[in-house]
Amino acid sequence: MSDDREPQRFEDGMAALEALVARLESGELALEEALAAFEQGVVLVRSLHERLDAAEQRIELLVRGSDGRLRVQASDDGEA
Repeated sequence: MSDDREPQRFEDGMAALEALVARLESGELALEEALAAFEQGVVLVRSLHERLDAAEQRIELLVRGSDGRLRVQASDDGEA
């Protein structure tokens, strides 16, 4: 599987993964097709996990105080 086939948006990746799972669960795929779908699913899961990790790191940077400690902030009013 090549990286240029990965969905651009996280939501698209989740939809593609859900479609692969549905195909695998249907039991209608031949063995080789099922293996290829599984491999594609593994690639998608890894990509989505990396995107979630990156988003978590970005959020952490946004809420880290000048002293380096993380602060919990309400999303609507900014109070701790």
